[in-house]
Amino acid sequence: MLQIFNSLTRQKEPFQPIEPGKVRMYVCGMTVYDYCHVGHARAMVVFDVVVRWLRARGFEVTYVRNITDIDDKIIQRARENGEDFTVLTARFIRAMHEDLAALGILPPNREPRATEAMADMIAMIQTLIAKGFAYVGARGDVYYTVGRFGRYGQLANKKLEDLRAGARIEIEEAKRDPLDFVLWKAAKPDEPGWDSPWGKGRPGWHIECSAMSTRCLGQHFDIHGGGMDLKFPHHENEIAQSEAASGQRYVNVWMHNGFVQINEEKMSKSLGNFFTVREVLQRYQPEVVRLFILSSHYRGPLNYADDNLEQAKASLARLYTALRGLSAVETPAEEAWRVRFEQAMDDDFNTPEALAVLFDLARETNRLRFEDPAEAARSGASLRYLGGLLGLLQSDAELYLQAGAGEAMSAALTVSPYGAEQINALIAERTAARQAKRWAEADRIRALLQGAGVVLEDTSNGTVWRRE
Repeated sequence: MLQIFNSLTRQKEPFQPIEPGKVRMYVCGMTVYDYCHVGHARAMVVFDVVVRWLRARGFEVTYVRNITDIDDKIIQRARENGEDFTVLTARFIRAMHEDLAALGILPPNREPRATEAMADMIAMIQTLIAKGFAYVGARGDVYYTVGRFGRYGQLANKKLEDLRAGARIEIEEAKRDPLDFVLWKAAKPDEPGWDSPWGKGRPGWHIECSAMSTRCLGQHFDIHGGGMDLKFPHHENEIAQSEAASGQRYVNVWMHNGFVQINEEKMSKSLGNFFTVREVLQRYQPEVVRLFILSSHYRGPLNYADDNLEQAKASLARLYTALRGLSAVETPAEEAWRVRFEQAMDDDFNTPEALAVLFDLARETNRLRFEDPAEAARSGASLRYLGGLLGLLQSDAELYLQAGAGEAMSAALTVSPYGAEQINALIAERTAARQAKRWAEADRIRALLQGAGVVLEDTSNGTVWRRE
């Protein structure tokens, strides 16, 4: 049975959906003022795999991932660029979709935008005010009364008195309590704003996700996910707002993926130590990035380093090499391999263990290649099927190994000055030299190609090649 680590209870629990056979899941998406970086990519890949596995296990999944298209950072960046914020966000939404498609991330069932949910946010804030959980400050901002919500701090395992001791009030704020957070911000003269009962303004960040998630999935749903950095205060505030407004439990299972780190620091735009997905895809094929992300358990840290990406690249090449030249067989995974893979994934989506199954299966496929070609083909089909559940092994093996699939792989071609036709022509020259026993010439051509990043493999069926 599928077990998921619940951040709220801090333990693994058997997963039981609210409605049998159906899963409603919400994940915090991008704030679109810049390009996606590898930290964003990790969250997107992690929850893409979660959705893929839930569906593979027979659940009907409704997956909602929002877009934050209005907040302080967006307003500031648009002001710096001298453009309307809607032009800025439209550009980066397009870029985000391009990056996620390149990484093989399936689109969500629904992708609500904050600017399209203003009526829902205003209605929720009105409910909170009516119930005594929110108030209008002296300057027209609306705040949530944290002290009224007795379970505040449950997700982050923090006590109100400890939080209050470390909190402070900014000079321009009119809070009653340092812990109170803003639900609605009164608009400044040069800022975008929407009409509300409290004057022109815009929502606070936290209320956006409460309104969009409950609008799309109902007031009580199965899974809410996001990065570890969102646990507090963002997700804590979501719980407080949503449960105070509805009077019922908000989410059953909370999932949080770990940070991507560079030199032991979290990768983030604020620290300036980030690599965009676009930059990384100039050097590595998309499935290499996916395998790199999935090589660590989603709850642990992921260390971004060239050595780790190179290792992922070599590992993926091993998997594709095992598939090379096999007869096409349409069959589900063989029982023993499928069971091992399911056990790994049912244990809180343990992708490192699931990948270990793939590598064992690749070794078995290579062993069978010379002993029983038909069995090797079935083994290879199992490998491709199980890899597909992780969004891997989606390319033709020959195309992948020769780096010829997709624009995002174009950088790999720049490693070598030779295109596929030239490489094949040189291999033909080398084969002729070997047949004529001109060994020095054959070695020269091999060395020439090797220096250009092309690896030759002599087989009983002739010479095949791949790029390093």
